[in-house]
Amino acid sequence: MSLRLLSVSMINVLIVLLMSLPVIGQAKALPDFTTLIKEHSSAVVKIETTTRSTSTFSNQPHSQQLPENVPEIFRRLFEDRHAPQRNRRSMGSGFFISADGYLLTNNHVVEGATDITVRLTDRREFDAKVIGLDPQSDLALLKVKGKQLPFLKLANSDSIKVGEWVLAIGSPFGLDYSVSAGIVSAIGRSLPSSQQQNYVPFIQTDVAINPGNSGGPLFNLDGEVVGINSQIYTSSGGSIGLSFAIPANLAKNVVKQLKETGSVERGWLGVVIQDIGKDLALSFGLKKPQGALIAQLSPNGPAARSGLQVSDVILSFDNRQVKTSSDLPHIVGPIRPGTTVVATVMRKGKKITLDVTVGSRTHPLTQKNTSTSPQKTRLGIGIQDITQEIQDAIGSGGVMISSIANNSPAERSGLQRGDIIVQLGFEEVASVEDYLKSEEALPSNKPQPIRVIRQGAPLFRSIIIEE
Repeated sequence: MSLRLLSVSMINVLIVLLMSLPVIGQAKALPDFTTLIKEHSSAVVKIETTTRSTSTFSNQPHSQQLPENVPEIFRRLFEDRHAPQRNRRSMGSGFFISADGYLLTNNHVVEGATDITVRLTDRREFDAKVIGLDPQSDLALLKVKGKQLPFLKLANSDSIKVGEWVLAIGSPFGLDYSVSAGIVSAIGRSLPSSQQQNYVPFIQTDVAINPGNSGGPLFNLDGEVVGINSQIYTSSGGSIGLSFAIPANLAKNVVKQLKETGSVERGWLGVVIQDIGKDLALSFGLKKPQGALIAQLSPNGPAARSGLQVSDVILSFDNRQVKTSSDLPHIVGPIRPGTTVVATVMRKGKKITLDVTVGSRTHPLTQKNTSTSPQKTRLGIGIQDITQEIQDAIGSGGVMISSIANNSPAERSGLQRGDIIVQLGFEEVASVEDYLKSEEALPSNKPQPIRVIRQGAPLFRSIIIEE
């Protein structure tokens, strides 16, 4: 009986020990950032900027008196316009990338600044000059006069993995050299921009980033910079949200060009692209949604000259897989204009390869609107020819949707009045006659692609005629 109790006790002890092993292992796996901070924080700087304002009415004396009968509201307006404007001050973070005084920060930290001061941890201060700005990546390269300055190494950011530890050093809210840590929560994030040019595959983290951290380094556990902190997404205006950093590899390319020329030249194809859903994938002969669908080509642009066509689905570019449309700008951007690379595309259900010569960035097309007499179709829409003015604006012919019947194939596919149809199936549509001929040849009960121009932007939809 006692032996049995002993064996049960021993088993219970073993169970407790086994259960505690993962906890012990996890405790040992937690990083110690103290050495990293001690060795590398001296290369991180606080950046203070001043933008001097000048009054547009400075040629008139501030002491000028107004007649007594002028209403108070106009008197205040006059005084406000003649009051001396104050200098605007802002701050951010940055870090040295070489011992001779080159440093990186965000473009939005120093853009428009007339005076830039760089402050080190040892209280030294330097006046900095701008070597070059790159608004599209939100990077700025600065230079101070100094020697043997502490600097940081830019890592190979392509090797970063989701879940690994990272650490940020910066001056949030002006609190010098504050440290925060977290993990990488996603990579290759494409964020919307005001220019709709998403060239940066951001590193997403849960590191606490606040105003003032902008331009500071994001470290890996080896003390190398994997990213430059740039943006936060938050509903509160503070760090309770997501933070995004510019990958170090992209920064290397930007720094090289800014040093050489003071500006950054990016690869450009001259295409408008979109993602592919399940129905569109089937209509283009794909087994699953993937790639970047070409919805529009710039006339005589690099893609058009290289043989790419509207409705091609780019599956890989320069031997790199294109999983979604947002991947393509990240691949094309760093490629120097004039470089020829191989692209794999799906065209009319078949895979082909093309040699594509990358060009330089230009401006997209625009369009206007008009109308003529409508005509009914199988898709349940009224159509009409477009004017020469619209054809010149979009670079092709087409037909405009003037009406859409309720519960029609067009309505179910999300088409709208005013859309200009330029392709149906795999056939181009330049006129009502072209459209009717292409529509007649469409099979029933099978998804088919249709391309339209909507408010100046090309768009693909999948449409099914149920008959």
